Amino acid sequence: MSIDRVKEFAEVYTSEKDVNDMLDIVNEETLRIDSRFLEPACGNGNFLVQVLIRKINVITKRYKNSKVEFERYIVQAISSLYGIDILKDNVEMCRKRLFDLVIENYNKIYEKNISQKFIKTIKYILSFNIVWGDALSLLDQESKQPIIFAEWSFVTGSLIKRTDYIFSDLIAYQPFEKDTLFSDLGEKVIIPDPKYSYKPIHYLDLEKNVKEKS
Repeated sequence: MSIDRVKEFAEVYTSEKDVNDMLDIVNEETLRIDSRFLEPACGNGNFLVQVLIRKINVITKRYKNSKVEFERYIVQAISSLYGIDILKDNVEMCRKRLFDLVIENYNKIYEKNISQKFIKTIKYILSFNIVWGDALSLLDQESKQPIIFAEWSFVTGSLIKRTDYIFSDLIAYQPFEKDTLFSDLGEKVIIPDPKYSYKPIHYLDLEKNVKEKS
């Protein structure tokens, strides 16, 4: 962390202990594989990494004896994590740390017998969920267009449906105060109209997504 970056971007890294102390407050949610987390100033991923560690521990305990189930739930866990950072190198490092954590835990169980389709799926989801953007202006830093987040929902078996939402709509559309795509604590939730919707597809073929007709 450089002094210049601290001055210009108020970049401060939270220690692992402090991160876990805060996550312990919502511990039950961190242990839910599908519970969504958004870090609007994710840095290089300190919070998201610790959430993923907790989710992977649950998945490993429950599904390590089934490679298919293990892969499916890892995809679900990764798809539940979202981050924004204004610095491109932080975004790249955050994606890498999350990806490396998945591969490290996969290799512990299956001894590097990893599916290339699985690898592509993890990278594909991270490319959409961890965004190089400005959480204040709500703009993507590369396109200068509104930030768009993809919701990934398993609809049946191994089929997953992608639905894209404009981030500013998600945080503005709160008729029940706390209810958004990222509020999933059992309360009534209303979500705005999507920007795009895609046909359900096998989770290992996400790159072949086809938009549904509007």
